[in-house]
Amino acid sequence: MSVLNQKTLKSTMTFEGIALHSGKMVHMKVRPAHPNTGIVFKRTDLKNNNIVIPGIFNVSSAIFCTTISNDYGVNISTIEHLMGAFYGTGVDNALVEVDSDELPILDGSAKVYVDQISKTGVEISNSPIKVIKIEKKILFEDGKKYISIEPSKLSLDIDFEIKYENSLIGSQRNMIKVYEDDLEDVFNSRTFCLYEDIDKLKKMDLAKGGSLENAIVVQNEKILNKTGLRNNLEFVNHKILDCMGDLYLSGYKIIGKLICSQGGHKLTNQLLRKVFENDQNFSIIEVRENKIPHSFVNKRYLKSIA
Repeated sequence: MSVLNQKTLKSTMTFEGIALHSGKMVHMKVRPAHPNTGIVFKRTDLKNNNIVIPGIFNVSSAIFCTTISNDYGVNISTIEHLMGAFYGTGVDNALVEVDSDELPILDGSAKVYVDQISKTGVEISNSPIKVIKIEKKILFEDGKKYISIEPSKLSLDIDFEIKYENSLIGSQRNMIKVYEDDLEDVFNSRTFCLYEDIDKLKKMDLAKGGSLENAIVVQNEKILNKTGLRNNLEFVNHKILDCMGDLYLSGYKIIGKLICSQGGHKLTNQLLRKVFENDQNFSIIEVRENKIPHSFVNKRYLKSIA
């Protein structure tokens, strides 16, 4: 079997923890799924209409996290870290069962997910993967913020920049090749916020489960977390993790070059909607080993989880 064939988990993974925004205790199981299933979410706290499919046109909110909904108004939010872990480790098919409307935040990064996927291992099927190939450059701008994606030969490059007035965060920029680079720093980078924004979030009925255990908090020129940063570019690397998770709502891995400045969940979703509104902007191809000289799977992680 080819490493380019679709992959799922070898066995069920179990997680529990606090949801970042609702503050509820959440129990979640991630089960293996058959080829061509994709990633499927199921609300186990509901008996009817409880299946929610992640998709770019199913994003009902992209404010502070990514929320997807089905036609019956059933929501699941804060899915981006799990989706980023699936993307980076090559999981194509999985059933995610969760007993709440929000996934657990865990440590605020994708580290726990990736570690568990590594421990569980993946099963390679006989079905080849499909990828989305960007055919034309697409640009979306919102004031000083912008995001674009353009054709690339055989890779997905994410070039991301953030700019904050806070002097500790300041401007950061990083570029990764998703299928080639070591993604450890990206997976391990936590969500973050400014201390002065906490009250605003609380008044918006958000971040009820936030703490120094699951988020970096910056106050003026000081990081309040005793352990400090996990890597020098943790702020921008977390944005790259979010971007990976949001890109995976396209349903497939992507071949293209993405450049973003000061973006987030909303900008990424707006770009993808613009890409998929015209069939000439992209093509979907089935990848077979004998047709290409390169793998669209990050072999660093395939070796550790196969």
